[in-house]
Amino acid sequence: MTDDTELPVGDAAFRRTALKGSTVEATYAGARSFMRRKYTRDLTGVDIAVTGIPFDQSVTNRPGTRFGPEGVRKASAQYAWGPYWPWMFDPFDTLSVVDYGDCFFDWGRQADVPQVIEDHINGIIAGGASSLVIGGDHFITYPVMRAYAKEHGPLSLVQFDAHRDVEPDEGSRIDHGTMFNIAIQEGVIDPERSVQVGIRTTYEGERTHGMKILYADEVHDSSAADIAAQIKSAVGSCKAYLTFDIDCLDPAYAPGTGTPVPGGLSTHQAMSIMRHLREIEFAGMDIVEVSPPFDHAEITSLAGAAIALEYLCLRAHQTGAKAAVLKN
Repeated sequence: MTDDTELPVGDAAFRRTALKGSTVEATYAGARSFMRRKYTRDLTGVDIAVTGIPFDQSVTNRPGTRFGPEGVRKASAQYAWGPYWPWMFDPFDTLSVVDYGDCFFDWGRQADVPQVIEDHINGIIAGGASSLVIGGDHFITYPVMRAYAKEHGPLSLVQFDAHRDVEPDEGSRIDHGTMFNIAIQEGVIDPERSVQVGIRTTYEGERTHGMKILYADEVHDSSAADIAAQIKSAVGSCKAYLTFDIDCLDPAYAPGTGTPVPGGLSTHQAMSIMRHLREIEFAGMDIVEVSPPFDHAEITSLAGAAIALEYLCLRAHQTGAKAAVLKN
């Protein structure tokens, strides 16, 4: 933990001056930015901009993920200083991370929303940062990835999910179950370098599109290191995008989601797999489908915040973060 000596006690989201470092603040009080990071749209010197996309108008079952960004931000307050186990460092000592606020759109003009989201992420990329997106339903990943594909070309998709989200679609729907089919058609995703983890649903006539599928049973029967090795083998040296649908987790670990499917991963399994992905170069990441109205005791929001933090630790490790020396 690094002290910001210019920071008054409380409301670090508005009052902090340094982009790096962490400060201790009461978990139950103050402005709820993500991990108490500074709220700003100034991306000067910023590595990662955390942004919410509160869109849930493409769901097929229960709505409520529009409250996901708010829920994950609130839950993150208790994680807002390190070092973090098992990394044993504070990623905010290495990475400059800010809370960029939410993507704003007119809910009455649904057809305009994909372009608004894409433009929002374009602005972050143009500012020299990458994004960590808090959804929102899973459709939002499609316009986010479109922005990154313009910068990097076709991306490897690393998808943690109960559903494959590749149902047939010619591009006319705004649907959280079809968007990766469209993204593959458009060349946003390189399916031969992509992998889907934790899948436990199917539909008649589905195709793999060349993507590697690691079904939930295989994940349960394997070690985290073995699953991560298969992910790394599929991705290779390609630039990748990480998307984590919270329904990848079993409903026991993530009840607050729109389409829960029993038989999923535990939070421990998912986070352990992520810790082994240190050789993959990720362009960005999102955590989606957190639906606080269906949550209990913030279980799902806490899982979402922890998974997002795991990604930040992964990125900090890649940037050279060192483990803290702890004294007895």
